[in-house]
Amino acid sequence: MTPAATSALGFVLLGPPGAGKGTVAKLLARRRGMIHLSTGDLIRAAIAAGDELGRRVEDVVASGGLVDDDTVEELLRRRLESTAGATFLFDGYPRNLNQAERLERLLTEAEGRLAGAVALEVPADEVVRRLSARLGCPVCGRAYNLITKPPRNDRRCDADDAELVQRPDDDPETVRRRLEVYAEKTAPVLDYYADRERLHAVSGVGAIEDVYERAAAVIEKLLTENTGEER
Repeated sequence: MTPAATSALGFVLLGPPGAGKGTVAKLLARRRGMIHLSTGDLIRAAIAAGDELGRRVEDVVASGGLVDDDTVEELLRRRLESTAGATFLFDGYPRNLNQAERLERLLTEAEGRLAGAVALEVPADEVVRRLSARLGCPVCGRAYNLITKPPRNDRRCDADDAELVQRPDDDPETVRRRLEVYAEKTAPVLDYYADRERLHAVSGVGAIEDVYERAAAVIEKLLTENTGEER
C-alpha cells in the first residue's frame, strides 16, 4: 500500500461526529498499511514521551484548554519527518480552513502531497440515532451501543453488572448542536478540497465493513493515479 516513491502521500478522512471515521481509519491502517494520524493520539503520545513539547501539551490539556494550531502542526511535522515515503491518513484533521492550508504546507515540506480527501456522508438523524445509543460502564469503562453493540442484559455491563450511563455530549439535543458546529467549521474545508477537485464523498450509512470498502476503493484508485502502480 505504501507508494514506491520516496515522497509522502496524504489522505484526509472527513465526516461528522458518529460517521465512523475512527473505525474506518483503524481498518485502513491495519489492512492497507497506512499510517493513521489522529491528533488526539499524537497529543497523548507527546505527553507520554515527556519531552519539552510533551510537557507543554500536557500543561494545556491539564488546564482544560485546547491545543493550539501551531502546536498541533509541530506534532504533525515531527511525525511526518519520522517516516519518509509513507502513506498517511489524517483523521480529525483538518477541522477548519486554516488547518487545511497548514496541512498542505506540511506535506510540501515533507516533499509529499495530498492525494485526496474522503468524506463519509451520514444524515443528521442517523448521527443522532447512533450517538444517542452509546452507553458506557462507569466502573470498568467498557463501551456499548444499543444499536450495534448492545449489552447482554438490558442496560447493565456484561463484565460487572453496573448500570450503564450515557455521556452528556451524546444526549440527542447536544448531538444536534455538535452537528451544527461541525457544519459551520467544516463546510469551508469541504469547499476547499472540492474547489481543488480532491474531495471524494462516500456513503457512511450501513455496516462498517461496507463503509470501509467504499472508502478503501476510493483510496486505492487515488493511490494508483498518484503512483502509477496498480493496487
